[in-house]
Amino acid sequence: MYRYNALKSLASLRLTRPIATSIRPLPEKPWNGCSTAYFQTASNSRRPVLRQKGGHSPSTLIGRRNIFIQTENTPNIDALKFLPNHPVLPQGSSIPFLEYLSPRSTLTPPHPSPLAARLMNIDGITAVFYGPEFITVTKAADANWAHVKPEVFSLITEAVTSGEQIVNTVASEKSSTGQKEESQDSLGYDENDDEVVSMIKELLETRIRPAIQEDGGDIEFRGFDNGQVLLKLRGACRTCDSSTVTLKNGIESMLMHYIEEVKGVTQVLDPSEEIALAEFSKFEEKLKAKRTDTSGSAELT
Repeated sequence: MYRYNALKSLASLRLTRPIATSIRPLPEKPWNGCSTAYFQTASNSRRPVLRQKGGHSPSTLIGRRNIFIQTENTPNIDALKFLPNHPVLPQGSSIPFLEYLSPRSTLTPPHPSPLAARLMNIDGITAVFYGPEFITVTKAADANWAHVKPEVFSLITEAVTSGEQIVNTVASEKSSTGQKEESQDSLGYDENDDEVVSMIKELLETRIRPAIQEDGGDIEFRGFDNGQVLLKLRGACRTCDSSTVTLKNGIESMLMHYIEEVKGVTQVLDPSEEIALAEFSKFEEKLKAKRTDTSGSAELT
């Protein structure tokens, strides 16, 4: 009888306010292979808090803003793509990307970046690439992501939550200190382009660029000469071992399939990259010569 009366009393109770109306679930992991970081900072959502001694009344509302940062692996094992859910390039800018290849380039005009300067200051980071809504960070081959990645997360989160401008614009002459940019999109419309070049640009823009941006990079159109399409890969694709495969098996085959005037695709190297490639070739030749001498002396003994 006592239990019956107790249950009856509980059933007669009415809640004075709705339950869990302000609770929001954390976002689910969007896909396999994508790691996420979820942060909460001050903003304008409504969530009541209890009054603390000497604090505000219970009706005071403290807002929170959700910062949701994703990371995606790229074909380049030394490059990671970060998506801060926040615009990266300046609003209204015509530049499709920015790439910083040295600490000095992050401080010089025309587009210095405080965030890129701090990222390049991390031991082992060799390049920072800005796409419209993503950041690709490239490390040295001997650096470990387990040590580098948490610090990159922290710096990007701090920059986004503080509201600072990720990229500044300073009127100046074109910089030659390692800052790579396109003042105008090389794939954009140009009334001086002939029909073939216009078709090439349209295919690159609509079919190829989205796939390369998914991999944390971008592509430049450098010209069309004697049937050869001259292209330049940026971001994670710039130092990727599979970039040649991407150019030949992916981009070249598609362009040749749709445009009969295209006979091939050639990757354009910057002067610094040509020097580095030549030095690497010399180093490989020295190693081969050393191996040949070693094997020859072993046979004699």
